Amino acid sequence: MLRKGSPFTGLSVIAMKEAADHMASIRVLLVMLLVLLTALGAVYGAIGQIKATTSEDPFLFLRLFTIAQEPLPSFVAFLGFLLPLVATALAFDAINGEHGRRTMSRILAQPIYRDAVLVGKFLGGLMVLGICLVTLWLLMTGLGILMLGLPPSGEEVLRGLAFLVVSLAYGGVWLAVALLFSTLFRSPATSALATLTLWLVFSIFWSMLTPLLANAFAPIDVFDQASAVANAQAQQLISRISPNTLYGEMTMALLNPETRALGFVFLSQLQGAVIGAPLPFAQSSLLIWPHLAGMVAALVLVFTIAYVSFQRQEVRA
Repeated sequence: MLRKGSPFTGLSVIAMKEAADHMASIRVLLVMLLVLLTALGAVYGAIGQIKATTSEDPFLFLRLFTIAQEPLPSFVAFLGFLLPLVATALAFDAINGEHGRRTMSRILAQPIYRDAVLVGKFLGGLMVLGICLVTLWLLMTGLGILMLGLPPSGEEVLRGLAFLVVSLAYGGVWLAVALLFSTLFRSPATSALATLTLWLVFSIFWSMLTPLLANAFAPIDVFDQASAVANAQAQQLISRISPNTLYGEMTMALLNPETRALGFVFLSQLQGAVIGAPLPFAQSSLLIWPHLAGMVAALVLVFTIAYVSFQRQEVRA
């Protein structure tokens, strides 16, 4: 049977309604409060350590994101750890929650196709995630101006905006993962547990599994130096399957302008390079472009699997 009209009719309604529900949800507000408090603690510690240093730094504002003070990690480390939790809270019951409340059939009884329902729920969660990231970034910028007494330079603003885009893409991947499990499992508890399990695998256990997998695909021969290089390259390639690794390398290139490469660099490739000189923003953008493209591709792949699964599901009244 052919469908009439656009499959995305009602998309904006679904997205805005989903975003409004998230913003009014106690569950999401508590998670956002946790992120805000931890971010403020990390920034406060970073500002205290920056003030204690006397060396001049042309990228002082960027140090707010990366400098850590014991026992607190840096703001970037906090964000990389907590963004998947926020994304999970936004989408772990997006689809199966509608089935559990028996409201999915009522939604689809309206002139709204399944396409608009799934895409609208994803865009609604992504909108809330973007609002939270922009709020955090503006808060950090304001605190930096007040406590450091210096405005950020144009280069730092560009790098900060690029950091926002990268963080939104990273959160979008985990949002799509939570949406996928919400589509595959009818129990919200099961979908939340599956998302958190995958997050724990990539954030904690993947670094332990990477050497084992690399040794299986590219074993080291003690009499062959090339095999050691191949093994190290295999480890790096396998580690980049994890969104956490991609996010960490992209933030390092953006927030540490002195970073000149994200892979293996041989001495022959360093001839003529000024060690320690910061890269321009355009060069840092080219450095992270393959990582960002890979993360967006992973987002599209996961969302496509969720889309196909949702289209094949039977909806009962």
